[in-house]
Amino acid sequence: MATISVPNPVPSAIEDAEKLRKAFQGWGTDEKAMIAVLAHRDVAQRKQIKIVYEEQYKEKLLKRIESEISGHFERAVYRWFFDPVERQAIMANIAIKNKVVDFPVIIEIACVNSSNELLAVKQVYQSLYKHSMEEDVASHTTGDFRKLLFALIGTYRYDGDEINTELAKTEAKILNDAITKGEFNNDEIIRILSTRSKAQLLATFNCYKDAHNLSITKALSSKTPNDFVIALRAAIRCMTTPTKYFEKVLRDTLQKSGIDEDTLTRVIVMHAEKDLKEIKELFQTRANMTLEQAVAKKTSGDYKNFLLALIGN
Repeated sequence: MATISVPNPVPSAIEDAEKLRKAFQGWGTDEKAMIAVLAHRDVAQRKQIKIVYEEQYKEKLLKRIESEISGHFERAVYRWFFDPVERQAIMANIAIKNKVVDFPVIIEIACVNSSNELLAVKQVYQSLYKHSMEEDVASHTTGDFRKLLFALIGTYRYDGDEINTELAKTEAKILNDAITKGEFNNDEIIRILSTRSKAQLLATFNCYKDAHNLSITKALSSKTPNDFVIALRAAIRCMTTPTKYFEKVLRDTLQKSGIDEDTLTRVIVMHAEKDLKEIKELFQTRANMTLEQAVAKKTSGDYKNFLLALIGN
C-alpha cells in the first residue's frame, strides 16, 4: 500500500499551480509550501498541476523547480514528478551512464517488474534516449556483468503461476553444482535466472532449500563475497521477496555511518505510491525504530521534510 496522504477534498490543479507560483516568487523559495503541494498529490494530480502551471505561466515547471532548489532535495522532487514508468527509465539511464554502472538499479527494474511493466519501461527508455536499454547496458558494462544484466533486461518471462516440479528439482541441482564449484558466472545460472518465470524460480529455490537445508541466497553469501555474487543475490531477492529486499536496502543505508542519499531517495520515491507501507512496517520490526525516526536522524532540512511527507509522517 501507498504511504502518501492526499487531502480530501483535493484542491484543483489551478489552485495548486497558483500555490507553487507563489512559493517561487519573492526573495526566497517557500519550500514548505512546495512540499505541502507536491508531496501530497498522486501521479495523476501532479501531471495535471504541471500541465496547468505551464499553460498558465508560460514556463516549464521542472526547469523552474531546478532553479529554485538544489542538492538531494531537488533530485528527490525532480524524480517524484514523473510517472513510475518514465521515472524508472530515467533512473536506469542515470545508473547506466554512471562512471561505474549502478547495477542494483538495473536489477531492481529488471527483476521486480512484471514482463509487461519491464517492456513499458524499455519502450519509454528508447523513446527518451534513442537507444534501447539493452544497447546502453551492453555499451557500458563488460564481462560477467554484461552477460547478467543484458540477460535480465532482455527477457520477457512467463508471468503465470504454473510450475514444473521436475524441472525445479533438475535446475536446483544445476544451481547447486555451479555454486559448489564457485562458478557463479556459469551460463546456466544466468539462463535460469533470466528466463524462468518467478513462480518457477520460487519452486526451484524451494527445492534447493529442501535438498540442502540452506536457502540459495545464504549459499551464495557463504562464498567469497564479490560484486557479481551480490548482484546474483539481489536479482534472486528482487524476484522472490521484493519487500524484504527493499527493507534491507533501506536498513543498510540508514544504519551505516554515512548515508547514500541516492539509494534512500530511490527506494522512497519509487515505492511511496506503491508498497512503502509494507516496507516500513517490516523496517520497524527489524530495525527497532520507525522508518520516519531513522530518516529524520540521518537527513536534514527540506530534503528530510520531503522524504518524511512521502513516507506518511
